[in-house]
Amino acid sequence: MQGMNHVPSAGKLLTSLTLASMAAGGAPYGLVEDAAIAIEAGSIAWAGPRADLPSQYAGWSAADMGGRLVTPGLIDCHTHIVFGGNRAREFEMRLEGATYEEIARAGGGIVSTVTATRTASVDELVQDALPRVDHLLAEGVTTLEIKSGYGLDVGTELNMLRAARRIADERPVRVKTAFLGAHAVPAEFKGRPDAYIDEVCIPALDAAHAEGLVDAVDGFCEGIAFAPGQIERVFVKARELGLAVKLHAEQLSNLGGAKLAARYGALSADHLEYVDEDGVKAMAAAGTVAGIVPGAFYTLREKQLPPIELFRKHRVPMAVATDCNPGSSPMTSLLLAMNMACTLFRMTPEEALAGATRNAAKALGLDDCGTIEPGKRADLAIWGVKHPAELAYRIGFNPLHQRIFSGQA
Repeated sequence: MQGMNHVPSAGKLLTSLTLASMAAGGAPYGLVEDAAIAIEAGSIAWAGPRADLPSQYAGWSAADMGGRLVTPGLIDCHTHIVFGGNRAREFEMRLEGATYEEIARAGGGIVSTVTATRTASVDELVQDALPRVDHLLAEGVTTLEIKSGYGLDVGTELNMLRAARRIADERPVRVKTAFLGAHAVPAEFKGRPDAYIDEVCIPALDAAHAEGLVDAVDGFCEGIAFAPGQIERVFVKARELGLAVKLHAEQLSNLGGAKLAARYGALSADHLEYVDEDGVKAMAAAGTVAGIVPGAFYTLREKQLPPIELFRKHRVPMAVATDCNPGSSPMTSLLLAMNMACTLFRMTPEEALAGATRNAAKALGLDDCGTIEPGKRADLAIWGVKHPAELAYRIGFNPLHQRIFSGQA
Protein backbone atom coordinates (compact mmCIF):
# COMPACT_ATOMS: atom_id res chain seq x y z
CA MET A 1 0.00 0.00 0.00
CA GLN A 2 1.33 3.44 -0.92
CA GLY A 3 2.86 5.27 2.05
CA MET A 4 3.15 2.17 4.26
CA ASN A 5 6.58 1.71 5.87
CA HIS A 6 8.31 -1.52 4.98
CA VAL A 7 8.52 -3.82 8.01
CA PRO A 8 11.17 -6.55 7.67
CA SER A 9 10.22 -10.12 8.48
CA ALA A 10 11.24 -11.01 12.03
CA GLY A 11 14.85 -12.07 12.38
CA LYS A 12 16.99 -12.27 15.48
CA LEU A 13 19.14 -9.90 17.49
CA LEU A 14 22.41 -10.35 19.28
CA THR A 15 22.69 -7.67 21.98
CA SER A 16 25.04 -6.55 24.77
CA LEU A 17 28.15 -7.48 22.83
CA THR A 18 31.50 -5.98 21.94
CA LEU A 19 31.59 -5.72 18.16
CA ALA A 20 34.80 -6.08 16.16
CA SER A 21 33.44 -5.53 12.66
CA MET A 22 36.92 -5.64 11.04
CA ALA A 23 35.64 -3.16 8.45
CA ALA A 24 38.44 -1.12 6.92
CA GLY A 25 38.96 2.37 8.36
CA GLY A 26 37.49 3.81 11.52
CA ALA A 27 38.37 2.59 14.99
CA PRO A 28 40.96 -0.19 15.43
CA TYR A 29 39.29 -3.56 14.78
CA GLY A 30 36.12 -1.59 13.97
CA LEU A 31 35.50 -1.90 17.71
CA VAL A 32 32.13 -0.86 19.15
CA GLU A 33 31.27 -1.35 22.84
CA ASP A 34 27.73 -2.30 23.93
CA ALA A 35 26.71 -3.15 20.38
CA ALA A 36 23.99 -5.16 18.66
CA ILE A 37 23.72 -7.19 15.46
CA ALA A 38 20.49 -7.89 13.58
CA ILE A 39 20.41 -11.09 11.51
CA GLU A 40 17.81 -11.86 8.85
CA ALA A 41 17.71 -14.71 6.32
CA GLY A 42 21.32 -15.65 6.93
CA SER A 43 22.68 -12.14 6.44
CA ILE A 44 23.61 -9.13 8.56
CA ALA A 45 20.70 -6.68 8.47
CA TRP A 46 22.23 -4.11 10.83
CA ALA A 47 25.20 -3.75 13.21
CA GLY A 48 26.27 -0.92 15.49
CA PRO A 49 25.88 0.64 18.94
CA ARG A 50 22.89 -0.82 20.77
CA ALA A 51 21.69 2.68 21.59
CA ASP A 52 21.33 3.35 17.86
CA LEU A 53 19.34 0.18 17.09
CA PRO A 54 16.53 1.20 14.69
CA SER A 55 13.05 0.77 16.11
CA GLN A 56 12.06 -1.62 13.30
CA TYR A 57 14.16 -4.31 14.98
CA ALA A 58 12.79 -3.78 18.49
CA GLY A 59 10.37 -6.70 18.35
CA TRP A 60 12.90 -9.26 17.12
CA SER A 61 13.93 -12.18 19.31
CA ALA A 62 17.05 -11.10 21.20
CA ALA A 63 19.97 -13.05 22.69
CA ASP A 64 22.06 -11.30 25.34
CA MET A 65 25.76 -11.91 24.69
CA GLY A 66 26.83 -10.76 28.15
CA GLY A 67 29.47 -8.39 26.82
CA ARG A 68 31.26 -11.07 24.81
CA LEU A 69 33.34 -10.19 21.75
CA VAL A 70 31.82 -10.89 18.34
CA THR A 71 34.01 -11.00 15.22
CA PRO A 72 33.44 -12.17 11.68
CA GLY A 73 33.73 -15.93 11.37
CA LEU A 74 37.37 -16.83 10.79
CA ILE A 75 38.53 -17.76 7.28
CA ASP A 76 41.38 -20.21 6.66
CA CYS A 77 42.36 -19.23 3.13
CA HIS A 78 45.20 -21.73 2.55
CA THR A 79 44.89 -25.40 3.50
CA HIS A 80 45.84 -28.79 2.08
CA ILE A 81 43.53 -30.49 4.55
CA VAL A 82 42.49 -33.38 2.27
CA PHE A 83 45.27 -35.97 2.01
CA GLY A 84 46.16 -39.57 2.80
CA GLY A 85 48.63 -40.82 5.43
CA ASN A 86 51.01 -38.66 7.44
CA ARG A 87 54.68 -37.67 7.46
CA ALA A 88 55.66 -38.09 11.09
CA ARG A 89 58.86 -39.89 10.04
CA GLU A 90 59.98 -36.82 8.08
CA PHE A 91 59.42 -34.77 11.21
CA GLU A 92 62.00 -37.01 12.89
CA MET A 93 64.36 -36.69 9.92
CA ARG A 94 64.26 -32.91 10.05
CA LEU A 95 65.08 -33.03 13.74
CA GLU A 96 68.04 -35.22 12.85
CA GLY A 97 69.32 -32.51 10.50
CA ALA A 98 67.78 -33.14 7.08
CA THR A 99 66.38 -30.07 5.29
CA TYR A 100 62.99 -29.86 3.59
CA GLU A 101 64.73 -29.67 0.22
CA GLU A 102 66.97 -32.69 0.96
CA ILE A 103 63.96 -34.76 2.02
CA ALA A 104 62.05 -33.76 -1.11
CA ARG A 105 64.96 -34.58 -3.44
CA ALA A 106 65.32 -37.99 -1.77
CA GLY A 107 61.73 -38.87 -2.67
CA GLY A 108 60.07 -37.63 0.49
CA GLY A 109 58.11 -34.46 1.03
CA ILE A 110 55.08 -33.86 -1.15
CA VAL A 111 55.72 -36.91 -3.31
CA SER A 112 55.68 -39.22 -0.27
CA THR A 113 52.07 -38.22 0.46
CA VAL A 114 51.06 -39.05 -3.09
CA THR A 115 51.15 -42.83 -2.62
CA ALA A 116 48.83 -42.75 0.40
CA THR A 117 46.48 -40.31 -1.29
CA ARG A 118 46.30 -42.30 -4.52
CA THR A 119 45.23 -45.45 -2.66
CA ALA A 120 42.43 -43.68 -0.73
CA SER A 121 38.84 -43.50 -1.92
CA VAL A 122 36.85 -40.28 -1.89
CA ASP A 123 34.99 -41.53 1.20
CA GLU A 124 38.28 -42.28 2.96
CA LEU A 125 39.71 -38.89 2.07
CA VAL A 126 36.59 -37.20 3.47
CA GLN A 127 36.58 -39.22 6.69
CA ASP A 128 40.30 -38.60 7.26
CA ALA A 129 39.87 -34.87 6.70
CA LEU A 130 36.80 -34.32 8.88
CA PRO A 131 38.60 -34.45 12.27
CA ARG A 132 41.02 -31.81 11.01
CA VAL A 133 38.14 -29.69 9.71
CA ASP A 134 36.34 -30.06 13.04
CA HIS A 135 39.33 -28.59 14.88
CA LEU A 136 39.13 -25.50 12.67
CA LEU A 137 35.37 -25.15 13.10
CA ALA A 138 35.79 -25.42 16.88
CA GLU A 139 37.94 -22.27 16.68
CA GLY A 140 35.34 -20.22 14.82
CA VAL A 141 36.28 -20.95 11.21
CA THR A 142 33.31 -20.59 8.87
CA THR A 143 35.09 -20.60 5.49
CA LEU A 144 38.14 -22.54 4.35
CA GLU A 145 40.01 -23.18 1.17
CA ILE A 146 41.03 -26.76 0.30
CA LYS A 147 43.67 -27.49 -2.33
CA SER A 148 44.33 -30.60 -4.37
CA GLY A 149 47.94 -31.46 -5.24
CA TYR A 150 48.64 -34.82 -3.61
CA GLY A 151 47.26 -36.90 -6.47
CA LEU A 152 49.50 -35.76 -9.34
CA ASP A 153 47.47 -37.90 -11.71
CA VAL A 154 44.13 -37.04 -13.27
CA GLY A 155 41.98 -39.43 -11.28
CA THR A 156 43.35 -38.64 -7.83
CA GLU A 157 43.39 -34.88 -8.37
CA LEU A 158 39.69 -35.13 -9.21
CA ASN A 159 39.03 -37.31 -6.18
CA MET A 160 40.70 -34.79 -3.89
CA LEU A 161 38.51 -32.01 -5.23
CA ARG A 162 35.40 -34.19 -4.96
CA ALA A 163 36.32 -34.87 -1.34
CA ALA A 164 36.80 -31.14 -0.75
CA ARG A 165 33.33 -30.40 -2.12
CA ARG A 166 31.89 -33.15 0.10
CA ILE A 167 33.29 -31.47 3.23
CA ALA A 168 30.72 -28.69 2.79
CA ASP A 169 27.97 -31.31 2.68
CA GLU A 170 29.21 -33.04 5.83
CA ARG A 171 29.79 -29.92 7.94
CA PRO A 172 28.32 -26.39 8.20
CA VAL A 173 31.27 -24.66 6.55
CA ARG A 174 31.85 -22.88 3.27
CA VAL A 175 34.55 -24.54 1.15
CA LYS A 176 36.45 -22.94 -1.73
CA THR A 177 38.62 -25.26 -3.80
CA ALA A 178 41.97 -24.69 -5.50
CA PHE A 179 43.37 -26.97 -8.18
CA LEU A 180 47.04 -27.51 -7.33
CA GLY A 181 48.09 -30.01 -9.97
CA ALA A 182 51.37 -28.10 -10.37
CA HIS A 183 52.45 -28.99 -6.83
CA ALA A 184 55.29 -31.44 -7.48
CA VAL A 185 56.64 -33.72 -10.20
CA PRO A 186 55.57 -37.33 -9.44
CA ALA A 187 58.11 -40.15 -9.57
CA GLU A 188 56.88 -41.42 -12.95
CA PHE A 189 57.70 -38.02 -14.50
CA LYS A 190 61.02 -37.46 -12.70
CA GLY A 191 63.19 -35.15 -14.77
CA ARG A 192 60.27 -34.43 -17.15
CA PRO A 193 58.30 -31.58 -15.58
CA ASP A 194 57.17 -30.17 -18.93
CA ALA A 195 55.74 -33.53 -19.92
CA TYR A 196 53.90 -33.70 -16.60
CA ILE A 197 52.34 -30.26 -17.19
CA ASP A 198 51.22 -31.29 -20.71
CA GLU A 199 50.09 -34.85 -20.03
CA VAL A 200 48.65 -34.65 -16.51
CA CYS A 201 48.29 -31.18 -15.01
CA ILE A 202 46.46 -29.38 -17.81
CA PRO A 203 44.21 -32.34 -18.72
CA ALA A 204 43.33 -32.74 -15.02
CA LEU A 205 42.48 -29.04 -14.81
CA ASP A 206 40.24 -29.32 -17.87
CA ALA A 207 38.45 -32.33 -16.35
CA ALA A 208 38.06 -30.73 -12.93
CA HIS A 209 36.67 -27.54 -14.43
CA ALA A 210 34.22 -29.49 -16.58
CA GLU A 211 32.94 -31.20 -13.42
CA GLY A 212 32.56 -27.89 -11.56
CA LEU A 213 35.17 -28.78 -8.96
CA VAL A 214 37.49 -25.76 -9.24
CA ASP A 215 37.19 -22.25 -7.79
CA ALA A 216 40.83 -21.19 -8.37
CA VAL A 217 44.11 -22.54 -9.75
CA ASP A 218 47.31 -22.69 -7.68
CA GLY A 219 50.90 -23.78 -8.25
CA PHE A 220 54.23 -24.23 -6.47
CA CYS A 221 56.91 -22.07 -8.10
CA GLU A 222 60.16 -23.28 -6.58
CA GLY A 223 63.41 -25.07 -7.44
CA ILE A 224 62.04 -28.35 -6.04
CA ALA A 225 58.77 -27.94 -7.94
CA PHE A 226 58.09 -25.89 -11.10
CA ALA A 227 59.84 -23.04 -12.91
CA PRO A 228 57.99 -19.79 -13.68
CA GLY A 229 57.58 -20.70 -17.34
CA GLN A 230 55.91 -23.99 -16.45
CA ILE A 231 53.58 -22.31 -13.97
CA GLU A 232 52.71 -19.69 -16.57
CA ARG A 233 51.42 -22.37 -18.93
CA VAL A 234 49.03 -23.50 -16.20
CA PHE A 235 47.98 -19.89 -15.60
CA VAL A 236 47.29 -19.43 -19.33
CA LYS A 237 44.95 -22.44 -19.21
CA ALA A 238 43.28 -21.05 -16.06
CA ARG A 239 42.69 -17.75 -17.86
CA GLU A 240 41.15 -19.59 -20.81
CA LEU A 241 38.76 -21.31 -18.39
CA GLY A 242 37.90 -18.06 -16.60
CA LEU A 243 39.44 -19.19 -13.30
CA ALA A 244 41.28 -17.04 -10.76
CA VAL A 245 44.88 -17.95 -9.92
CA LYS A 246 47.12 -17.90 -6.87
CA LEU A 247 50.64 -19.17 -6.19
CA HIS A 248 53.02 -20.67 -3.65
CA ALA A 249 55.90 -18.27 -4.28
CA GLU A 250 59.31 -17.38 -2.89
CA GLN A 251 59.20 -19.86 -0.01
CA LEU A 252 62.73 -21.24 -0.35
CA SER A 253 64.24 -18.93 -2.98
CA ASN A 254 63.32 -16.03 -5.25
CA LEU A 255 62.36 -17.23 -8.72
CA GLY A 256 60.13 -14.23 -9.47
CA GLY A 257 56.95 -16.11 -8.66
CA ALA A 258 55.31 -13.15 -6.95
CA LYS A 259 55.79 -10.99 -10.04
CA LEU A 260 54.42 -13.79 -12.23
CA ALA A 261 51.38 -14.13 -9.97
CA ALA A 262 50.80 -10.38 -10.04
CA ARG A 263 51.04 -10.32 -13.84
CA TYR A 264 48.10 -12.70 -13.95
CA GLY A 265 46.12 -10.73 -11.35
CA ALA A 266 46.49 -13.47 -8.73
CA LEU A 267 44.19 -13.43 -5.73
CA SER A 268 47.18 -14.18 -3.51
CA ALA A 269 50.83 -15.16 -3.47
CA ASP A 270 51.66 -17.21 -0.37
CA HIS A 271 54.74 -17.91 1.79
CA LEU A 272 56.92 -15.12 0.30
CA GLU A 273 59.86 -15.38 2.68
CA TYR A 274 62.28 -14.53 -0.15
CA VAL A 275 60.22 -11.99 -2.09
CA ASP A 276 62.04 -8.73 -2.92
CA GLU A 277 60.69 -5.20 -3.09
CA ASP A 278 60.04 -5.40 -6.84
CA GLY A 279 57.86 -8.44 -6.21
CA VAL A 280 56.00 -6.64 -3.43
CA LYS A 281 55.45 -3.60 -5.66
CA ALA A 282 54.04 -5.85 -8.38
CA MET A 283 51.66 -7.45 -5.90
CA ALA A 284 50.55 -4.03 -4.67
CA ALA A 285 49.81 -2.84 -8.22
CA ALA A 286 47.83 -6.01 -8.98
CA GLY A 287 45.88 -6.06 -5.70
CA THR A 288 47.36 -9.47 -4.87
CA VAL A 289 47.14 -10.48 -1.20
CA ALA A 290 50.23 -11.71 0.66
CA GLY A 291 49.42 -15.07 2.22
CA ILE A 292 51.29 -15.37 5.53
CA VAL A 293 51.68 -19.00 6.65
CA PRO A 294 53.86 -19.13 9.78
CA GLY A 295 53.13 -22.80 10.45
CA ALA A 296 55.44 -23.89 7.63
CA PHE A 297 58.13 -21.41 8.74
CA TYR A 298 57.93 -22.81 12.26
CA THR A 299 57.82 -26.50 11.32
CA LEU A 300 60.72 -26.22 8.86
CA ARG A 301 62.68 -24.07 11.30
CA GLU A 302 63.30 -21.49 8.60
CA LYS A 303 65.36 -18.37 9.24
CA GLN A 304 64.30 -16.03 6.40
CA LEU A 305 61.39 -13.89 7.57
CA PRO A 306 58.75 -12.66 5.12
CA PRO A 307 59.17 -8.88 4.56
CA ILE A 308 56.24 -7.67 6.68
CA GLU A 309 57.50 -4.08 6.63
CA LEU A 310 57.56 -4.08 2.83
CA PHE A 311 53.97 -5.31 2.72
CA ARG A 312 53.02 -2.50 5.10
CA LYS A 313 55.01 0.08 3.14
CA HIS A 314 53.33 -0.80 -0.15
CA ARG A 315 49.91 -1.46 1.40
CA VAL A 316 49.74 -5.10 0.37
CA PRO A 317 46.95 -6.79 2.37
CA MET A 318 48.21 -9.68 4.49
CA ALA A 319 46.14 -12.82 5.04
CA VAL A 320 47.01 -15.39 7.73
CA ALA A 321 46.37 -19.12 7.21
CA THR A 322 47.26 -22.48 8.72
CA ASP A 323 48.64 -24.04 5.50
CA CYS A 324 47.39 -27.27 7.10
CA ASN A 325 49.24 -30.11 5.37
CA PRO A 326 50.89 -33.41 6.36
CA GLY A 327 54.48 -32.30 5.95
CA SER A 328 55.50 -28.70 6.45
CA SER A 329 52.54 -27.44 8.53
CA PRO A 330 50.56 -30.19 10.28
CA MET A 331 48.54 -27.52 12.09
CA THR A 332 44.78 -27.24 12.51
CA SER A 333 44.63 -24.07 14.62
CA LEU A 334 44.07 -20.72 12.96
CA LEU A 335 44.33 -19.05 16.37
CA LEU A 336 47.83 -20.49 16.70
CA ALA A 337 48.69 -19.26 13.20
CA MET A 338 47.60 -15.78 14.30
CA ASN A 339 49.79 -16.00 17.40
CA MET A 340 52.75 -17.17 15.32
CA ALA A 341 52.24 -14.34 12.82
CA CYS A 342 52.57 -11.91 15.71
CA THR A 343 55.33 -13.66 17.67
CA LEU A 344 57.53 -14.85 14.80
CA PHE A 345 56.83 -12.20 12.16
CA ARG A 346 55.92 -9.19 14.37
CA MET A 347 52.52 -8.62 12.84
CA THR A 348 50.18 -6.76 15.17
CA PRO A 349 47.18 -8.57 16.71
CA GLU A 350 44.91 -6.38 14.60
CA GLU A 351 46.81 -7.32 11.42
CA ALA A 352 46.57 -10.99 12.41
CA LEU A 353 42.81 -10.84 12.94
CA ALA A 354 42.32 -8.88 9.71
CA GLY A 355 44.44 -11.57 8.08
CA ALA A 356 42.07 -14.28 9.25
CA THR A 357 38.90 -12.35 8.32
CA ARG A 358 38.80 -9.40 5.90
CA ASN A 359 42.04 -10.10 4.02
CA ALA A 360 41.49 -13.85 3.98
CA ALA A 361 38.18 -13.23 2.22
CA LYS A 362 39.99 -11.09 -0.36
CA ALA A 363 42.56 -13.87 -0.84
CA LEU A 364 39.67 -16.15 -1.84
CA GLY A 365 37.99 -13.58 -4.07
CA LEU A 366 35.02 -13.27 -1.69
CA ASP A 367 33.25 -9.96 -1.03
CA ASP A 368 30.29 -11.25 1.01
CA CYS A 369 32.15 -12.19 4.20
CA GLY A 370 35.16 -11.24 6.33
CA THR A 371 33.56 -8.20 7.97
CA ILE A 372 30.39 -7.54 9.96
CA GLU A 373 28.43 -5.11 7.80
CA PRO A 374 24.88 -4.97 6.44
CA GLY A 375 24.46 -7.29 3.48
CA LYS A 376 27.34 -9.59 4.44
CA ARG A 377 26.80 -13.23 5.39
CA ALA A 378 25.96 -13.79 9.04
CA ASP A 379 29.09 -15.88 9.62
CA LEU A 380 30.15 -14.91 13.13
CA ALA A 381 32.38 -16.04 15.97
CA ILE A 382 31.39 -15.22 19.55
CA TRP A 383 34.30 -15.27 22.00
CA GLY A 384 34.57 -15.38 25.77
CA VAL A 385 37.01 -12.47 25.80
CA LYS A 386 36.72 -8.71 26.17
CA HIS A 387 39.26 -7.48 23.58
CA PRO A 388 40.21 -8.89 20.15
CA ALA A 389 43.94 -8.80 20.93
CA GLU A 390 43.33 -11.76 23.24
CA LEU A 391 42.68 -14.00 20.24
CA ALA A 392 46.30 -13.74 19.05
CA TYR A 393 47.77 -13.37 22.55
CA ARG A 394 46.94 -16.74 24.05
CA ILE A 395 48.71 -19.99 23.13
CA GLY A 396 46.86 -23.31 23.13
CA PHE A 397 43.67 -21.73 24.48
CA ASN A 398 40.38 -21.65 22.59
CA PRO A 399 37.97 -18.98 23.89
CA LEU A 400 35.21 -19.65 21.35
CA HIS A 401 31.75 -19.42 22.94
CA GLN A 402 29.64 -19.97 19.82
CA ARG A 403 30.01 -20.14 16.04
CA ILE A 404 27.25 -18.83 13.80
CA PHE A 405 27.20 -19.99 10.18
CA SER A 406 24.85 -18.30 7.74
CA GLY A 407 22.81 -17.03 10.67
CA GLN A 408 22.51 -20.44 12.41
CA ALA A 409 24.29 -21.32 15.64
